[in-house]
Amino acid sequence: MTPEQLQLRELAAEVAREVYAPLAEQWDRERTALPAAEVRRLADLGFLGIAIPEEYGGHGGTLLDALIVQEELAKQCRPAAFQIFEANVGPCRVIEFFGTEEQKRHVLPRVATGEITMAIGISEPDAGSAATDMKTRGRREGDEIVITGNKRWISNGGHADHYLVYCRLNDDPGAKGIGAVIVPADTPGVSFGAPEKLMGFRGIPSADIYLDEVRVPAANVVVDAGGFHKLFGVFSIERLGNATMSLAIGQASLDRTIAYVEQRRQFGRPLVEFQNVQMTVASMATQVEAARLLIYRAAVNGGTGLPVPFEVSVAKCFANEMGKQVSDLAMQMHGGNGYSEEYGIERLHRDSHGWAIAGGTPAIQRVRIASELFGRNFNQRPPEAIGQ
Repeated sequence: MTPEQLQLRELAAEVAREVYAPLAEQWDRERTALPAAEVRRLADLGFLGIAIPEEYGGHGGTLLDALIVQEELAKQCRPAAFQIFEANVGPCRVIEFFGTEEQKRHVLPRVATGEITMAIGISEPDAGSAATDMKTRGRREGDEIVITGNKRWISNGGHADHYLVYCRLNDDPGAKGIGAVIVPADTPGVSFGAPEKLMGFRGIPSADIYLDEVRVPAANVVVDAGGFHKLFGVFSIERLGNATMSLAIGQASLDRTIAYVEQRRQFGRPLVEFQNVQMTVASMATQVEAARLLIYRAAVNGGTGLPVPFEVSVAKCFANEMGKQVSDLAMQMHGGNGYSEEYGIERLHRDSHGWAIAGGTPAIQRVRIASELFGRNFNQRPPEAIGQ
């Protein structure tokens, strides 16, 4: 890290410890979304605009700058880190790379100041990993787009002000007909399902979005039909943000385990003096460091542009599985205390599984890794369904 990045990390760590660590358990227990005042605090600290270009009200930092801050907050409080995630590696980046000048000037400065929040709508009840099976449609009527459909598993669903909705903008099959449109939450015809009661992610709202003849200006189209590959090119940035959440969970699990085994005594001596404990902690540390290096490689090579898809998929796949494994080992090292809410390990482990599902599972990442290695796409559909 540069000296500036080290200072940024220290500031983020201080805010995480002093502001969010005391509140994280309560927000998880009560499934409380991050209060608006805390969104403004993050904006005032400059955290929401780290990677947004300076000409649009941000700081023009690199992807790595944003991930450094995200990790420090996520060690203590994933809901707070998620706001940094959405602003710096989420749907706003699609607008930055492919939006019109009007869209950029309307959305990006307001995200950086915390005036608005934006979430993304891709998945549907019958289109998860197979995203190109989506059925939500947007038809053109004069200077408007009329959208009808149902989006599922929307993080910040019902809570965000704006949504970047992926939908079919013409009748072409598969990816050819898919684009993306900005939909304000208060647009007539937009409604939300009941909040999901998830195993983890308890301070990050999740709900279905229902779009019933929702009319928005045609000027809200960010990527037109046929631009699905563009959308998923930028989605590589989001996947690195996802991997960083897993990294933070692994690092927090390791940190808490180190502190615990040094002070916890069994059979008349500290746990750290048992060789099995030493080997387990060493294995945890190795996995965490490997995940960090894979994430940093992809982020540094991406700079302020788009990262290499192969490097992203390798980093996400490894980090997601690391987060689950290391938090599970942390629970074992804590014994019965690890199964108690008091020590926070079970919360880390619950969240680790969510980040291994969101943004493309490790299984999907392995398909992407193989595609990059062999230089070809591997269609997962049966032969008779190809082309439908």
